[in-house]
This record gives sequence, structure tokens and C-alpha cells, in this order.
Amino acid sequence: MPRTPGGRRRSSASDVTENAGVGNHGKWAANAAWFDYDKDGRLDLFVCNYARLSFDHPVVCKYRGTPTYCEQKDYPGERSALFHNNGDGTFTDVSHESGILQYPGRALGVVSIDVDDDGWPDLFVARDASPNLLLMNKRNGTFEDVGLDAEVAYSPDGIPKSGMGVDAGDVNGDGRPDFVVTNFNDEYHSLFLSRPSFPFDDATVTSHLAEFTRFDVGWGTHFLDYDNNGILDLVIVNGHINKIINLTRANVTYQEFPLLLRNNGTGVFRDMKPEAGPAFAKRYPARGLAVGDFDNDGDTDIVFSCLNQKPVLLRNNLGHRNNWIGFQLVGEKSNRDAIGARLTLHTGNGTAVRWITGGASCLASHDHRVRFGLGSRNPGNLPTLEIKWPSSIVQSVSNLQINRYHTITESAGAKS
Repeated sequence: MPRTPGGRRRSSASDVTENAGVGNHGKWAANAAWFDYDKDGRLDLFVCNYARLSFDHPVVCKYRGTPTYCEQKDYPGERSALFHNNGDGTFTDVSHESGILQYPGRALGVVSIDVDDDGWPDLFVARDASPNLLLMNKRNGTFEDVGLDAEVAYSPDGIPKSGMGVDAGDVNGDGRPDFVVTNFNDEYHSLFLSRPSFPFDDATVTSHLAEFTRFDVGWGTHFLDYDNNGILDLVIVNGHINKIINLTRANVTYQEFPLLLRNNGTGVFRDMKPEAGPAFAKRYPARGLAVGDFDNDGDTDIVFSCLNQKPVLLRNNLGHRNNWIGFQLVGEKSNRDAIGARLTLHTGNGTAVRWITGGASCLASHDHRVRFGLGSRNPGNLPTLEIKWPSSIVQSVSNLQINRYHTITESAGAKS
């Protein structure tokens, strides 16, 4: 192992992209998600490819003689890719066999979650000036887009929005996954609430998300319980793509405020800017956003990247004041990181559901540990956790201590 000049060991890494078969040659990749689409215990890879770009025949755009970014519609949409994990360090491109190639478009964000609770991971793909995709896993190696039937593909006016970031979580406590998608200014960021069957409810207006995001260009986003009261809130980072906007609009700016939105438990949000701290009162050219508990104190912290600026790391100083419980899952029959698992926590105060998703947000990857906020009240009896592993094994763990992390390994003796 290599050593530093001072003699200490340092880790090293090798670029195995080409040998692994995931080079994605000639494509403009924008995001990716690890998930086990065929439930063989190995993580496969979905890659969001954005648009076809040629340096030999560049598209040139100007505003009053000043070079500027062109509209995304000036570039034809690309086809995304799916790579199957062979289990030997290599992957096979199964984009054609899986049906992924039949959906060209400008893909920017993706999250993997079991939408219909059939035990198989599905994909929500946010796309820019292309219809969003809701790719349902057909359990035979193929996917079918039902975005139109689910009413998540287009705006209510029948126009595809400029989807960038996406995340999934249960924001109204019904145990089903809901979706947030960040979009361009004047389009509003979208909130889709699930029903027992399609279509989704478009709660963009009723949630107040339209009110808070009308003039924003959104990128990274994530559902998180920042105050550990047991309800998923929402964080979004914003930033326009074009500095020229400062010359053309009075109400839209190049650098924009991030948003911390508190959920009342029914999917209706309140902007916490006055109380969230100075970071949320400052504008940024923000892009990627990730969440995780970097100081291991039981609450969710935030980090986001900015164009040509240092990244911003926000330590949560509120959540650890409430009770919480956290979990690190280790797959055995399932993939090691348990991506695709569904966790249901039972306490004396109620039931909450979380998932370990693949992908999510935009241009970022997250802490895969799962935290449940328990509020300030004593949860009564010690919590019980039910895990539906990606392998379909169902495992229950009881008498769990609160205000600490638990590492749980998949049990071969649990029911399936």
C-alpha cells in the first residue's frame, strides 16, 4: 500500500471503468443510481444520459451579442443506460433488452424505490423538457413507463417541465412513497402524492411548493426529518444556469436561496427561512445536495455543492434535541447496502415507513443509514422494526434502544 512522505499508509484506488464495462462512451451522463433490479443480490447501475452534444458542430447562442447558454431544447435528448452486474467485477449493458432504450429524453435525476410495494424496485426519472418517466419493474428484466397514466410525466397543462432533482419518501404518513421533482423558474417544483392506485395527486399548489419555488431553478432535493419530530420535511437547493438572467428578469436571479420546508404531517409545507440560520438567508449557485449524519449525533446534516465556489456543509443543531433511532442495514442474501429495503418502525406513538433508495437528489450520493425521529415524547414500549429486505425476506427486531444507531444484519432465518 502506498505511503505518504511522513510514512503513513494511504489508500489507493484504480480506475476500472473500462474493464467493468460501464464506460457509457459518447454519452453525456448526468446522474446515476445503484439498485438491484433483478433481485440477484448484486447492485446494478442505471445512468441518466442527458443530451446529444457535438464539439464538431457546436450550437452557438448569444444574448445582445454576449455568448450564453442555449436552451436545452436545442440539443436532442439522449437514451439512458442500464448495466447489469455480472458478479465478477464486470457489467453487461442491458439497455436494449430491458426496454430502457425506447425512452429517449434529457434525463437529469433518478431515484429507485418500490412504487407499488410488489417487492421489486422501480425508477422515477426526472427529465429536462422531456416527459418524466415512471419505469415500473415487470419482474422479468424489463421496464414499462407508466408516467402518463400516473400523471407525473407532464405539467397539468400537458407540457413537460424541466425536471432536475428527484426524491421519494412518505410525506403524509400513509405508508406509500411520494415524489418531489425540482424544475425551472416559472414552472414550480412538483410534489406528487401517491394513492392506492394511479394516478398520483399533484400537490404542487396545495403543499405551497408552487408558492415557494415560482422563481427558482431547482437542483438537489431530499426529504429529511430535520427536527426529528417523526415527519419528513424537505430541503431544496437552487441556482440559475445563466448569469444573463440578472439582466433580463427582476424577480429571478443567478444565485438563489436554498429552501428548508417544514411539513405539517399532511404534505403541506412552511418555509423555515426566518428560523433556519444564516445559510438559508444567503444566495448560492447551488447544484448537488446530499444528506447524512456526518457527526453521528442522531440528526440529519446537509451538504451541497456550488458552481465555482466551495461546498457548503450545514450541521444540524436542532434534531438531536428530540428522541431518535437509527439503523445501518447489512445485506447477506440482499445487496450489502440493502438498497431497496423498506423499514417500518412501530412505537407506542404510531408507525412510520422509510426506504433505502438508490440514487435520489441530483449530482450527489447519500448516507444510507436510516433515521426515525421520535419527537420529545417517550415512545412508550421500546420500538420494533420490521424490515422488508430487497431479497423479500421479512425480519422483525424488537426491544430497540432509542437515541442510538443499530447495525442489523439480514437474517437467513427470517420469513420470506
